Amino acid sequence: MGATFVVYVDESGDEGFLFDSGSSEWFVLSAVITRKAKDLGIVKLADRVRAQLGRPKRAPLHFRKLKHERRLAFVAEIANAELRTVSVLVHKPSLKEPEKFQKRHRLYFYTARYLLERISWYCRDHRMARDSGDGSAETIFSYRGGMSYEELKEYLSHLQKRTGLLDTTIEWSVIKTGQITACPPYNLAGLQIVDAVAGSFYHAVEPSPLGFTEDRYARMLKPVVYNRRGRYLGYGLKLWPGEVNDLLKAEGRFRWLETEYKKSAGPGPQDPTH
Repeated sequence: MGATFVVYVDESGDEGFLFDSGSSEWFVLSAVITRKAKDLGIVKLADRVRAQLGRPKRAPLHFRKLKHERRLAFVAEIANAELRTVSVLVHKPSLKEPEKFQKRHRLYFYTARYLLERISWYCRDHRMARDSGDGSAETIFSYRGGMSYEELKEYLSHLQKRTGLLDTTIEWSVIKTGQITACPPYNLAGLQIVDAVAGSFYHAVEPSPLGFTEDRYARMLKPVVYNRRGRYLGYGLKLWPGEVNDLLKAEGRFRWLETEYKKSAGPGPQDPTH
């Protein structure tokens, strides 16, 4: 049997630690999840965005190249689509032992682990009897030059073998290394959509050269962010490491996390991928 879900993954920010030389403070890795039977909806979503922005058919969508007003239109379409998003936001200056994450792809792999955990929880908990497939997820990463996806698969295989010994909580019936691939973003609409999701949360936390952040995109996306019984933080939105909490409390630019994602009056919106 084939996969039940399709997942697209992309990042925003960089993995560098030379903050005085241009490295970003934050590294964001995001995913867009949809049912494979409804994957055509992602293509139609991209087509609607292009039409609204006056872009040619099949022209790649690059979130970072769009002006603010066009980004708002793009994000508004995503927020009304049949999909779920998961994002892991890493504040690199708060890492206690940054030297451990300066090795080849180590920060990316570790962040991917957290992302895949949450993807697997969502897919495990939202598989329905009428779904085709075996409940697993076909996971497509946006291709990065110099990145070895075989090394990523080896890292995941290592985690799988040590499940129970480490604190890894990936649901391995969902995440299968044989179903992990990478593709250039201009080839797939889903990778262009997840690029906008990653960019939205990145702009909400990463200060501009003049010290400003833009959280409107992140707030707009709340209807499609994965939540478990109304809890968003730790599920559809994970901030890491824990030491970043002091920064979040101290600076007003992070107030959107408290007002939009921390407090919940009850269960979140009905799952839009049903």
